[in-house]
Amino acid sequence: MKKGLVVVLVLLAAVILVSPAIVGRMAERSMDENLSWAAEGSGAVRVTSESFERGWFSSEGQHRVEITDVDLLSAMTTMGMQTDELPVLLINTKLDHGLIPVSSMGREKGSLAPGLGNAVSTLAIESPDGEVVELPGKIYSKVGLGGELRSNYVVGPGSHTDGDTTASWGSTNIDVKTDPSSGEAVFRGKIGDLSIDDGNEGVSLGGISFEGEQMPTDYGFAVGQIELAVDELVIAAPGAPGPMSMAVSANTRLDGEDVNADATVNATMRKLPELGDMTLDLDLALEGADAVAVGRLEQIVNSLDPSAQQDPMATYAAIEDDLKQLFASGFALNFNRFDVTVPQGTVTSKLLFSFGEEDVDTFEWTSLLQSTEATIDVAIPEAIIEMITATNPQAAMAIGGGYLVKEGDTYVLKAEMKKGLLTVNGAPIPLPMGAF
Repeated sequence: MKKGLVVVLVLLAAVILVSPAIVGRMAERSMDENLSWAAEGSGAVRVTSESFERGWFSSEGQHRVEITDVDLLSAMTTMGMQTDELPVLLINTKLDHGLIPVSSMGREKGSLAPGLGNAVSTLAIESPDGEVVELPGKIYSKVGLGGELRSNYVVGPGSHTDGDTTASWGSTNIDVKTDPSSGEAVFRGKIGDLSIDDGNEGVSLGGISFEGEQMPTDYGFAVGQIELAVDELVIAAPGAPGPMSMAVSANTRLDGEDVNADATVNATMRKLPELGDMTLDLDLALEGADAVAVGRLEQIVNSLDPSAQQDPMATYAAIEDDLKQLFASGFALNFNRFDVTVPQGTVTSKLLFSFGEEDVDTFEWTSLLQSTEATIDVAIPEAIIEMITATNPQAAMAIGGGYLVKEGDTYVLKAEMKKGLLTVNGAPIPLPMGAF
């Protein structure tokens, strides 16, 4: 019995004392893999490892995160911002490693649970001139035996004042699990109230909650589902609209080599100038889109340089083949609900589009009319029509031309297209031969 106990104690000592040095390298590589995978999967950032000092029981390192998202950089350029002067996010990490990370017990949220290690990270912003500003909160991470990374970002309520500008925030808690071997990511969280006020103008956010999961595909894009809710966004500035809120639910999945997706959006904007409160309800679905074409189109768009002026014809030439493959393969895009509500009433819309399958080798845009089937149903309350025509008399031409027909106190538009024939409210409408 004593010999067995001694053997167990020796093995335990070996695990505690020897494994940290071995597991430290594995944990370092695992964290790098997770960060790199996250960057590659999002296409929005570039992550580089600046340093890593490996100790026996613990190690410390720093990663730099730079924005590379094409759409975001393009928007910044449009607003006159110099994208080469953007700040960099710094992630400083202390990793307690070992199959039993005993050194983690000296800090908050330490654990003796088996794994490759436990880590705690702090965040900072580095401006182009080299100034570093610490960000609130910490990220607590655990590297599992299989290399999966579980992270928990925790921020307590607080505030910061810089000159005339004051920023305040509420409690934030975000959980993320990533697995570089499968590429799967699972996330959920709630971001507390945020506000920034410089004494003259300000912005406040009532909170954000989200959850979802993403899985990469062989086609260069991820599939999965996400739920997002923005409680209330308020912009305090002259001429700004009132509070805004939004809820989004989206799901993307593969069916063989086809992409299917659906999404619902509910957004409310209050006190819009000359309009009042407005609510948008959207329910759309994509069915049967060619995954290869979708992946290639996304890759081309992401490779465009947002800081350079793009030649529209050159851009079209770059995507033409994949765009033709997408339409020739056939798919359906349905706006099952597209409703806009204002004080005068609700405009209801339903728009269904189906593009038939064709031979991609002989596909031409001129033949798309023949293979497209579409149905459009729109209903507009009379009070809204009166409001529109009062400010834009030319809109009355839609009524005179038969495009809007009055039924009771509502104007409706019912359009159908099949085999190149378009009818609006039962009347055939000739299409120009060069429509496509």
